[in-house]
Order: sequence, then structure tokens, then C-alpha cells
Amino acid sequence: VQLVESGGGLVQAGGSLRLTCAASGMIFSVYNMGWYRQAPGKQRELVALIRLDGTTNYGDSVKGRFTISRDNARNTVYLQMNSLKPEDTAVYYCNAAFRGNPYWGQGTQVTVSS
Repeated sequence: VQLVESGGGLVQAGGSLRLTCAASGMIFSVYNMGWYRQAPGKQRELVALIRLDGTTNYGDSVKGRFTISRDNARNTVYLQMNSLKPEDTAVYYCNAAFRGNPYWGQGTQVTVSS
């Protein structure tokens, strides 16, 4: 399984970014997919999750601002991030999980300036 994130960068507060995670080496449609983030000195936390049936969950701090989606035909999961805040600054990781086995991407840096 390989997960490759892209789309991170530097953005001003209030701006938007879209992260992409391209998956390979797996039957993508049977995996629950998620985005996590880790800021310096903090634990990794769930940002958003989309299950194989399309249902979603979001961390409290991003509800109403971020949207997770998946394209099973392209083996890709997206995270649309709007109204970004400086506290959203972190390394964002793509996660794939199937029957309790998690896989992680290498992460992409998102930096939001005030």
C-alpha cells in the first residue's frame, strides 16, 4: 500500500487549500480513508474520515470548514479546507484502514499565516 499526499503549502488565514491523497497497491474501495494532522509538540489528531460507504466524520475544530471526499475510480481521497486558521498549521497525513490495519502517507505541510 502506498499513499502519496499533495497540495499542502503556505496560505493566509481565511484562505483555502485542497489536499489530495493518491493511493496504490490496494483495493481502494474497501478501505476507510482519513486525514490526520500533527502540529509541533502535539499529538496526531483526526481531521476527517470517510468510510467505504461514504459516511463521514470530522474533528470538532474543522466541522463546517473542511470537507472530505473520495473518488473510488481514481483511488483518491481529497480534503477541501476553507476558512483556514493559523491553528490549522500542521503536517497532514493520509490514512487508509482495512480490518484494523492502518497505512500512512509521508505527510504534507500546511502552514497558515495570520
